[in-house]
Amino acid sequence: MSNIRIVLAEDHETVREGLRAILSADPDIDIVGEAADGESAIAQTQALRPDLVIMDITMPGLNGFQATRSIKHACPDTEVLVLTRHMHEAYVLEFLRVGASGYVLKQSRSSELVRAIHTVAAGHQYVDASLSTKVAALRRPRMHTPSNPTPAAPALSPREEEVLRLVAFGHSNKEIAASLGVSVKTIEAHKANAGQKLGLNGRADVVRYALVRGWLNDT
Repeated sequence: MSNIRIVLAEDHETVREGLRAILSADPDIDIVGEAADGESAIAQTQALRPDLVIMDITMPGLNGFQATRSIKHACPDTEVLVLTRHMHEAYVLEFLRVGASGYVLKQSRSSELVRAIHTVAAGHQYVDASLSTKVAALRRPRMHTPSNPTPAAPALSPREEEVLRLVAFGHSNKEIAASLGVSVKTIEAHKANAGQKLGLNGRADVVRYALVRGWLNDT
């Protein structure tokens, strides 16, 4: 049986180095390419046709959702395994919906990542042990639930919506402030105003709202 050929898509070089060191210890795994952003991940996958791409969520340019969707469209035989610090189950469900086969937390032991790689490469889905119960509960069909259209959203200012979108994709207040060229206090004010308008409390509510509005599907 041939080795599992992997492309690493992660924008932090030190994290890629650590992953390379961990995975190189497995004789059944070969790292054949690396990418620091979504566009490069797509290009590397199309050029190298790996068995599996390890995908981060928050990267420059195209994010992990967009890159995963493009990769599965262009290279349907390549599996995608998400490796991220984001623990909310809404991220897991959305990645599975766009074609990813696995989701592992960076906080987990390296053995969990290796196990996930072998599971996904064998054609099965894998969800991090700390999230699997919640994800399974959310994926169960719910009986007698009316199918309502997406509710109209209260009016947000363009900047409030921009900030919420960045929050939904996992960016911190500091990262958003640097990206938009404003202070952290300004970002906090925009988040507070948007949260008050929409009745959102914390990142989990923002992610759920983003899913309802379809923001995580935007290209």
